[in-house]
Amino acid sequence: MKIASWNVNSLNVRLPQVLAWLAAEQPDVLALQETKLVDENFPRTEIEAAGYHAVYAGQKTYNGVALLSRWPAQHVVTAIPGLDDVQRRVLAATFAGVRVINLYVPNGESVESDKYRYKLDWLAKLTGWIRAELSDHPRLVVLGDFNIAPEPRDVHAPKQWEGRVLFSEPERAAFQQLLAAGLCDTFRLFEQPEKSFSWWDYRMQGFRRNHGLRIDHVLASDVLCKLCGSSRIDKGPRAHERPSDHAPVVVEFNI
Repeated sequence: MKIASWNVNSLNVRLPQVLAWLAAEQPDVLALQETKLVDENFPRTEIEAAGYHAVYAGQKTYNGVALLSRWPAQHVVTAIPGLDDVQRRVLAATFAGVRVINLYVPNGESVESDKYRYKLDWLAKLTGWIRAELSDHPRLVVLGDFNIAPEPRDVHAPKQWEGRVLFSEPERAAFQQLLAAGLCDTFRLFEQPEKSFSWWDYRMQGFRRNHGLRIDHVLASDVLCKLCGSSRIDKGPRAHERPSDHAPVVVEFNI
């Protein structure tokens, strides 16, 4: 089973790229973040014509998540239980016996901001929910744009980024709490090229200079980690005209 995640930073703008990528890569499940579409404007017809079922939770201008799959979604959830939040950042569904939780984690803006405190609280509630999901679903994948670079090797200039949002110690600790709940970072199961990143700022020629961060992740339960055959970042779409600032991340499980 091939499962991928891609923050498309506007599905309306990036739809032709998504359709081309689906045709080339043929994933079984693709999780999208920052679709930035209300549900009635979701391009269901085009996605279904490409051979995929779609579930989505969107809003105007900001946020928005979707799951595209070869199979119809079962047991769909669109929010973290117990979290009163109007922002559409979470979408969970079961496909062929695998529970998939798609996340667009809050950015946090800056470590001094209320949005940063909101992010840390959101992550704490997420971790509690993931523990419950793991007890119900041994085959669990948690993926998306986490807006956290877990380690110095996930940052192009760690000394420069230390203490800043996306790479602050409390954010990294929250990420480790997620792993401690019973997940692995599939990317680190394999030897990877140095300076492997999934996001590059549009400014300052970030992509050309490879000044990026690895903030898009595919985490998996212990059962699936043992069945993981590969995990990679596909930088190709980032080189397109009018690209998203994120690249897809792709994992294959031997199931």
